[in-house]
Amino acid sequence: MTDPADPDRLKHLAEALVDAARRAGADQADALAVDGRSVGIDVRAGDLEQAERAEGVEIGLRVLIGGRQAAVSSSDHAADAIAQMAARAVAMAKEAPVDDNLGLADPSQLSAGRDAQGLEIAEDAPEPDPAHLQDMALRAEAAALSVAGISQLESANAGYSRRRMWLAASNGFSGGYARTGHSISAVAITGEGLKMERDYAGESRVFAADLPTPEEIGLLAAERTLARAGARKPPTGAFPILYDRRVSASLIGHLLSAVNGSAVARGASWLRRDLGQQVLPVGMDLVEDPLRPRFPSSRPFDAEGLATRPRSIVAAGVLQGWTLDLATARKLGMDSTASAARGLASAPSPSHSNIVLTPGQVSQQELIAQMGRGLVVTSMLGASINGTTGDYSRGAAGFWVENGEIVFPVNECTIAGNLRDMLLTLIAADDALPWRATEVPSLLVEGMTVAGA
Repeated sequence: MTDPADPDRLKHLAEALVDAARRAGADQADALAVDGRSVGIDVRAGDLEQAERAEGVEIGLRVLIGGRQAAVSSSDHAADAIAQMAARAVAMAKEAPVDDNLGLADPSQLSAGRDAQGLEIAEDAPEPDPAHLQDMALRAEAAALSVAGISQLESANAGYSRRRMWLAASNGFSGGYARTGHSISAVAITGEGLKMERDYAGESRVFAADLPTPEEIGLLAAERTLARAGARKPPTGAFPILYDRRVSASLIGHLLSAVNGSAVARGASWLRRDLGQQVLPVGMDLVEDPLRPRFPSSRPFDAEGLATRPRSIVAAGVLQGWTLDLATARKLGMDSTASAARGLASAPSPSHSNIVLTPGQVSQQELIAQMGRGLVVTSMLGASINGTTGDYSRGAAGFWVENGEIVFPVNECTIAGNLRDMLLTLIAADDALPWRATEVPSLLVEGMTVAGA
């Protein structure tokens, strides 16, 4: 068993797992060791509502035998437990179906960098005191309640987390890094009974100094909530839809799902035949950059030990490539884009980090004026998305626009269309928010179906 005080504890655990897997009969193996701690404080009506703290170390192992694989995880780090874990994983792999595309990276493919130096994704500072977090949450609540019309706060929260991980594999890779996060949020309420409306504001950052003040969060939650007072259903018909920057990333998220190598390899993507074709308006780029300093989802290497790098997913509206891990790349006869992500008890799969869409040249207000009559969407719920055809239907709320001006808040409506058609008509505003894993401005879609009153 490793010493809890050992600074290289995670490295030793991950490498011990790989060694145990090889002794148990695995052809190849990779392992994750993760430790983390988090604290969250919720306040309500000026008092502490809830305090949560979690910490622990967990390990995960993947083994490969003759084109078969299995993955297991545990929170028991004793030597006997690791040996039993490896034996169990090998036994499971022997019963798994064969996939000749499975396998670790060749040593020549591995990242030379084995840490996150230069990325600034972990703050080297003491963990904040719970009393400090409570004070932040109380300040956010007080700021929201200072605004006339706010009857109560559903919650105000401040939190902190620190997570370290180490990846080791039988191909010689061994590397790891830490990540920190600070967050603050508030949910405000106006009205009573059936006329009650709520909205929220929240932000998270790697460094505490990059967070907005609690007062800014509280006041923004109040402003958004008051704007929703008197919400009603919109008309039914075909109208332009403006996705506010709070939700516009979800629209681009559907495109990212369609270029995911797993969906493409299964034939379950509506973009599966569109490589090299126009999927966004001319002049619009979609770029991934996992190496942006101080961004929460930056990472120096992927879950298979390959060096991450900036890449273009869409350039001038044209689809440039799929998002691939090693297995999906082999299935499609391509190279991995170093996009693998994995959990402790799951195999790698393609994923994205730090997506940026080309911003427009006009403000959101100018787009609202341009749309004339239609819907501004600020929140969404439920979804019916056909990944193979691109047919799209979602519940939405926001604001109705007449003559280029917002006239009343909207709730309980459904918006529908087809993603291929929707994305080709996008007009972007210039208001993308920073620090987001998907940095997307407000987006105007020329025509969709709105089902309201």
